[in-house]
Amino acid sequence: MERQSGRGRWIVLFIELALLVVIAGAFVWTAFTGNRPATIVVAPSPTPVVLPAPTVVPLTATDLEAQIAAVYREAGVSVVNITSRSISYDFFFNPVPRQGSGSGFFYDDQGHIVTNYHVIADADELQVTLADGQTVPARIVGSDPSNDLAVIKVDLPTATIRPLPIGDSTQVYVGQFVLAIGNPFGLERTLTFGIVSALGRVIESPNQRFIGEVIQSDVAINPGNSGGPLLDLSGRVIGVNSAILSPSGANAGIGFAISSRTVQRVVPVLIREGRYPHPSLGVRVIELTPQRASLFERAGMQLPVTQGLLIAELITNGPAAQAGLRGPDRLVRVGNLNLPVGGDVIVAVNDRPITTSQDLLVYLETETQVGETVQVKIIRDGREQVVPVTLAELQF
Repeated sequence: MERQSGRGRWIVLFIELALLVVIAGAFVWTAFTGNRPATIVVAPSPTPVVLPAPTVVPLTATDLEAQIAAVYREAGVSVVNITSRSISYDFFFNPVPRQGSGSGFFYDDQGHIVTNYHVIADADELQVTLADGQTVPARIVGSDPSNDLAVIKVDLPTATIRPLPIGDSTQVYVGQFVLAIGNPFGLERTLTFGIVSALGRVIESPNQRFIGEVIQSDVAINPGNSGGPLLDLSGRVIGVNSAILSPSGANAGIGFAISSRTVQRVVPVLIREGRYPHPSLGVRVIELTPQRASLFERAGMQLPVTQGLLIAELITNGPAAQAGLRGPDRLVRVGNLNLPVGGDVIVAVNDRPITTSQDLLVYLETETQVGETVQVKIIRDGREQVVPVTLAELQF
């Protein structure tokens, strides 16, 4: 065999070396790509729409002053001064003239004015002084002592009357700025300013019942402010100023206003019918407490609850009696007390827990009306029952 030349050998070696490089490179590439994880294409997450936070521009003192002044200019002309006159008699039957004053505001352009019941109670004569100083006679259209509201009427041209808009007291909040316009101590159309201090207060009415949904404020309220409007900064009536809590009888920073929700419920009925019908279950009750429950247990009545209203008497042919609720079946003497035992215990109405007479009265007044059927939950013979009762008008 003929030997390859030196140059030929070098060419062969070069080719072999090149092949080795190619093979090694392919091996290395395979090794790298074989261990690489597959690429996952992820759709970009949708970018949330970020709405800019509302910019709260605090009112400057000047802005607040301007707003208060604007409300007074607009609403002040709708507020009136009410003077009531009556005649009473002393021990010797001598006539004694009496005079009182309060406030009110135009409810509509027909001359109806809303005020408090206690402003016009027992009045023989009513005079209304308008914003322009004119004095006109007024007559009572309707009154409701249980809500301390009344409507009187003056005869004026419609074009001269500017009624106040009624706001929504359910939207009122603690800390809200409010204003009062009235006639404290006879000082006509006095403006005072403050905040809402609390909501949902309960106060006593002129006929010793309870008024719910009352607004408490620190607006300066004095004798003569009664019946005037409590206004928001838009000039809407959110309440009717009615009472104060004060050891001196003058403003102490705690005033109470009948809510506009109550006004909207009661006033149209007073204008239409002259009176407001109040719903009733037709029962007289005893409020249970742990101490009273123990007394009834000593009398032989087993009570599975220590709170609720024990029926002490059913009004004859009243709603509860007609619905089948039970009153006491006997009297048991415990110590010096005669306890009526055997009656049902009312614990809820329409799933609203009832533990006091105030709870029951306020719920019926604010959430129900005459002719409505409510679901009364009772405890009878140790077990819960629900009895439908159709409410009738309360008979005073």
